[in-house]
Amino acid sequence: MTAAVLFILLFLCMFMGMPIAIALGFSSVVTIYFLSGDSIASMGLKFIDNLTEHYTLLAIPFFVLSSAFLSTGGVARRLIRFANAGVGHIQGGLAMASVLACMLFAAVSGSSPATVAAIGSIVIAGMVRTGYPESFAAGVISNAGTLGILIPPSIVMLVYAAATEVSAARMFMAGFIPGIMMGLLLMIAIYIYAKVKGLPAQPRATAREFFSSAFSASGGILLIFIILGAIYGGVASPTEAAAVSAFYAFAIAVVGYRDMGPLKGIPWRKDGESIGAAIVRNTGQSLVALPVSFFSKDVQKVVLDGAKVSFVLLFIIANAMLFAHVLTTERIPHIIAEVITGMGLPAWGFLIVMNLLLLAAGNFMEPSAILLIMAPILFPIALQYGIDPIHLGIIMVVNMEIGMITPPVGLNLFVTAGITGRSILWVVKAALPWLGLLLFFLILVTYIPEISLFLPEFLDGLKKG
Repeated sequence: MTAAVLFILLFLCMFMGMPIAIALGFSSVVTIYFLSGDSIASMGLKFIDNLTEHYTLLAIPFFVLSSAFLSTGGVARRLIRFANAGVGHIQGGLAMASVLACMLFAAVSGSSPATVAAIGSIVIAGMVRTGYPESFAAGVISNAGTLGILIPPSIVMLVYAAATEVSAARMFMAGFIPGIMMGLLLMIAIYIYAKVKGLPAQPRATAREFFSSAFSASGGILLIFIILGAIYGGVASPTEAAAVSAFYAFAIAVVGYRDMGPLKGIPWRKDGESIGAAIVRNTGQSLVALPVSFFSKDVQKVVLDGAKVSFVLLFIIANAMLFAHVLTTERIPHIIAEVITGMGLPAWGFLIVMNLLLLAAGNFMEPSAILLIMAPILFPIALQYGIDPIHLGIIMVVNMEIGMITPPVGLNLFVTAGITGRSILWVVKAALPWLGLLLFFLILVTYIPEISLFLPEFLDGLKKG
């Protein structure tokens, strides 16, 4: 009875157009007030505790801020140039370079919409000018952008780790090989399509252009090694690495590339000039007053935008955790687990049911909310079937990827529509042909656990050795 009321209230609120975060919190509070023994005061404390007791969630604002600096600065443009220098000469190479750029940007942003916005705003128009169909360009970027939550570091993986109390570092390790595989699958499909349709190739980059583009993009690429090296090497936790990435992204955007802040667009040094003299000449500030000038209006705007995104995400997470708490308190996951296991389904049958459930949820809800609601339900059932928690997490993340490009709530679709100026229906049609590739990849990840577990188990073996 409690479960029925809880879910009916949730879907009724969503059907009425209530924001998902408010719907989660409202349905939870109403259910607690009328059907549960818990007090409303205890729920208020639980709402705050949801954000303070999960240390892993502290990484989210840092990764969001890092992504904001890199998206606003010229990091995406430099990554695209580097990717194009590497594979642009192949037929369909500009589209393949776009996928490679999405993979690289995903490894520093942790967000799918940010990846689509940063890469798509540059390459979609570039592909159209080069002779690619606009629908093809939009479909490629919408799908390649989903790698933002699969290639580590990933905000969605952090949410799963917080919901199930598994290691976020192991989740990051597990997402590395699937992310590369998904990117390669997209590139292979692009190559076949380019051969069939006769899409153009770019002139082969010279060795000088390749190394010049690599050096230019090294500021962004280095962040990948800083984050993942620190986490996998045991030097820092994901939260600590996220804090370092935010500071590094600020430094590379304001001081290194000078895409914003007081040094924007100004050459760094003249011949024979000291660094201190160059700073004073370029900014008109003394070395003592210079740190304050770095927080110029454009830098403040990036920080404010990052804070807004972080607040929205954390508000959704807090309400979703409150919803999950009600589920756990009322033993709803245990009841559902008993029903499913009582049906006598084999493990592969349970995985089919789980994927169908997650794919359906991905049409209507934001990924973080889905994970926080569904993970407490599916996690104990998966354990009974002997499914590894890390493997389960990667399956759920790939399902969330597909949800990013399925209407009516696919976030990547809305970002692509904003970039192209087209309607959502047009973007859905453009992204639809690529959906089959993602579904095929979901089957591979679901039934070949070694894809997800090889790297974390290999690294664990090295540490023990």
